[in-house]
Amino acid sequence: MSLPSTSVRPWKQRGRRLLAIAGSCGLAVASLTAVAPAAHSATAAPGAPVARATAEAPLAYVTNYSDDTVSVIDTATTAVTATFAVGGGPKGVAASPDGARLYVSNGDAGSVSVTDTTTGMVTATVPVGNGPSGIAVSPDGTRAYVVNSALQRLTVIDTATNAVTATIAVGSAPQEVAVSPDGNRAYVTNYNARSVSVIDTATNAVTATINVGGFPQSVAVTPDGSRAYVTRPYSNSVAVINTATNAVSANVPLTDGPYDVAVSPDGARAYVSRGQGATVATIDTATNTVTATTAAGNTPRGVAVTPDGGHVYTANGNSATVSVIDTAAQTTSTVPVGTTPVDIAIAERPTADLGVELTATPRPGLLNGRIEYAVTLTNHGPRTLASAAVTLGLPSATGATSPDCALTTGKATCTATGLAPGAKVTHRVTVPVSALSLGTSYTVTATRTASAPTDPNPANDSASRTCTATTALIINCT
Repeated sequence: MSLPSTSVRPWKQRGRRLLAIAGSCGLAVASLTAVAPAAHSATAAPGAPVARATAEAPLAYVTNYSDDTVSVIDTATTAVTATFAVGGGPKGVAASPDGARLYVSNGDAGSVSVTDTTTGMVTATVPVGNGPSGIAVSPDGTRAYVVNSALQRLTVIDTATNAVTATIAVGSAPQEVAVSPDGNRAYVTNYNARSVSVIDTATNAVTATINVGGFPQSVAVTPDGSRAYVTRPYSNSVAVINTATNAVSANVPLTDGPYDVAVSPDGARAYVSRGQGATVATIDTATNTVTATTAAGNTPRGVAVTPDGGHVYTANGNSATVSVIDTAAQTTSTVPVGTTPVDIAIAERPTADLGVELTATPRPGLLNGRIEYAVTLTNHGPRTLASAAVTLGLPSATGATSPDCALTTGKATCTATGLAPGAKVTHRVTVPVSALSLGTSYTVTATRTASAPTDPNPANDSASRTCTATTALIINCT
């Protein structure tokens, strides 16, 4: 989600931005002060989310409009682990399906920042024209869709080339975009036109315009693609669209300015941030009734659900915080982030599974018997392996040789960089065998000692081979 262009006018003054929110959402003007990222603190709500046991919990990315930054929250610990700079006035945020890249619409800069989530570095800046706000990535990761509120259009970016490939005219003051799970359709809310544009993503043509009324702001599609939920802050309600008929099939009354919406992974619930009520409402999608209201921070805007459905995150624009809601207990904790957090996206942590294999080949010789070890490093994906180091413990303190690994006493360190998914590299280390070994055992273990991005599978991180030498002429390896 992003700030509504028709009802919100941000500006800079004396080195800080103020957020003015006018009548359509009924919110007061607030002066905001930056809050440094810190560990989460509990609110008055009784309880905090239980940290996930896995180190591979997804990450939450929060756009901080006034700071020109994105905060990264580890959902296992609910703590900010990094903050990186993007373009001017970041609004919408979306991640690639593999979590490797982040796409941020910069409302003040008229651009989209493409960021490597492992390094936090902007790798490309794509000009898209005035007023970019909402943004979404196709399920296959090949396209990013950016709403241009000021230009009344949807911009399509090819993610392989980071180039704009199409612009699509939509309704007046478009705000947000959502893509159907099959990637065949995009839905754009047109605030002033009080409609939703339906776009065929194969042809980039508007195939339907649905009159939803009430100044629509945000939209989310259910996992089965059968319905789209549309927030209408001005009319205090959420419209439900039947995507088969492109007609409104239900209306859910909801007070306090319903703003953003996200659907749970199982499709059973829709979560709606209520900008005027500092709460999040839970809608049962089977009955389209509100079943719970949970406390959030001041002016909650962007809302997102973790992949396991256990927690809901909201970006609280006027309190410089993110609320973390335990969906089972309906309790809330708070994470301080940057100034004027606007949107939030949750994505699986980018990973590259490095597999380590080791072979040992005996090379008997009267005076120069030796064992040649080959360590093969394979990137099982899903993303490119930026760097890795594998250490081999050597049985001989001295005398080992290698054409491509660093050798120290009793150890060889082999590295890999820029390894694409499915690619592999093999390094070789040779260990001398004594002429009179008398049954000496030569055991070498290769172990991954470092890699980036995160390695999700420790089971294939090491391999061992043992050879036994009676003399330099008799060497057996298993």
